[in-house]
Amino acid sequence: MYPEFFFKFEVRKLAKFTSLPGLIEKVITLENISLIDFLGVEDRNIHSLASAFPKSRIISRGNKILIRGSTAEVVQIDDILSALITHYHKYGQVRQEDVQNYLSSEKQVLNMENAPVDDEVIVYGTRGLPIKPKTLNQIKLVQLVKENDLVFALGPAGTGKTYISVAFAVKALKQKQVKKIIITRPAVEAGENLGFLPGDLKEKIDPYLRPIYDALHDMVPFEKLQYYMEREIIEIAPLAYMRGRTLNNAFILLDEAQNTTPMQMKMFLTRMGSESKMIVTGDISQVDLPARQTSGLHEAVRILKGVQGIGFIELDQSDVIRHRLVRDIIRAYDAEKASGKEQSAKKDTGDQG
Repeated sequence: MYPEFFFKFEVRKLAKFTSLPGLIEKVITLENISLIDFLGVEDRNIHSLASAFPKSRIISRGNKILIRGSTAEVVQIDDILSALITHYHKYGQVRQEDVQNYLSSEKQVLNMENAPVDDEVIVYGTRGLPIKPKTLNQIKLVQLVKENDLVFALGPAGTGKTYISVAFAVKALKQKQVKKIIITRPAVEAGENLGFLPGDLKEKIDPYLRPIYDALHDMVPFEKLQYYMEREIIEIAPLAYMRGRTLNNAFILLDEAQNTTPMQMKMFLTRMGSESKMIVTGDISQVDLPARQTSGLHEAVRILKGVQGIGFIELDQSDVIRHRLVRDIIRAYDAEKASGKEQSAKKDTGDQG
């Protein structure tokens, strides 16, 4: 991890905007940075950046960088400089080839975002591949998210409910519909003991959030994702960390919601602030709570059905988009479960007779 003062510097970074006819101006102050290692000999790194944006002005004066241009270009240049600052803190130096790499990355992202829009595409991934729904229920999920501020997406593993939810969150952030993404899950393990794992609660559950991280890496370039997470623009945290907060201007995703208690679920749902959206995902058939403990997801679905502004979708094995065997495995387990219930019912009838 970087020293704490680096993060404080990034948060306090001076951002001054001055209105000009059709233009905006931004000043970035570099603190705790070796100027020769960041700007390059004779400011060559800044000159390389400036040559890529001939319609804008980028000037370095001491430890200040002045950017002047159209809003779109100033935002682009600021994104690149932010990534270069993160790069500097990680490697201690910025080379001209690093500047070119970040310029190429930003250009690729811009080209994807400006490409003709496919109505089904939610967002374009880091490799330029479109991320969009592939099954009927996934299309229904997409429509529900567009129409409602709170959506419950239920279904077994591999149905894409979490992946699509993350894609919607990334899209909302990119289009500046929200100011941050918050992804959380309850600290309940699938037959494993978190208590013996090292670290605090967040560090204990981080390995269980790997699918979320994988999805984000598919959709956000590495350096930009690192930038977002260091500044908590994208926040991934245990459900317990949500208590007492009001989550405004955010896209909030609760994953593995079947492992919430009713009290936890109510606490989470009532965190929703103004200009926010929530998606709750879970699999009712995979509850890891102690025996006789009611699932908060199960209860919430029962209580909130019919409330206007809340959408519900249940995905099934037909929506599984992993290996073809996953669908067959889910089907076999469902058949076994149904058979067990039938045998139990027969046994009960026999006992009564």
